[in-house]
Amino acid sequence: MDLKIGNDWDELLSAETDKPYFAQLREFVENEYANYIVYPPRSLIFAALKYVPYSEVRVVIVGQDPYINPGQANGLAFAVGSGVKLPPSLVNIYKELSSDLGADMSGAGGDLTGWAKQGVLLLNATLTVRAGQSDAHSGCGWQTFTDSIISLLGRREKPLVFILWGAKAQKKRTFIAPRHCVIASAHPSPLSAYNGFFGSRPFSRANAFLEKNGIPPVDWTEVSAYDRPAYYDGGGTIERG
Repeated sequence: MDLKIGNDWDELLSAETDKPYFAQLREFVENEYANYIVYPPRSLIFAALKYVPYSEVRVVIVGQDPYINPGQANGLAFAVGSGVKLPPSLVNIYKELSSDLGADMSGAGGDLTGWAKQGVLLLNATLTVRAGQSDAHSGCGWQTFTDSIISLLGRREKPLVFILWGAKAQKKRTFIAPRHCVIASAHPSPLSAYNGFFGSRPFSRANAFLEKNGIPPVDWTEVSAYDRPAYYDGGGTIERG
């Protein structure tokens, strides 16, 4: 597991690779991929960082860990592979987006690359998971690694928006300076969405803060970086385009 992102994150995170915990994390992750089915695909572990360089981050959305079912996890928190049926959490995110902004999200794909291309860092607190076992990798060192990412962002002078969904994401709040905007609520999972996620209006609140600070807002309806989104009709994957 090489930490080679290909942008400014490489230099910023280079010190992490020399720490004892990261050596243990690397060994653990390599063993998991060698002996079990693990998500996301190995090449997509650091996809969130590859899509959004440190210097281009405007909004950070923090989730828990990748989806545990085949074909779902693509390395971006809450997103799924192109053409994959939307998981319940993402369905609820789109419901809140529709309610918040009055947007029609019916038929939208779920890869969320459109958000990433606009500077939305979609970061899970844990970057890998064993198939079918939520939180299987939560104690192996990923939390320390993502703490360092949030700490780097939390110290930035330029104001950012941090959207923290769920208790595990909200633990990152301690690394965020007061000059930034923190929008915290329940996780969008069906198990908790009615406990404060619905009605939290994170999308309009994020854009209001960005605009107040002279930063362009995010077009939250642009969920795919492709010319047209991929769709799923319940019977199988449909090619985009």
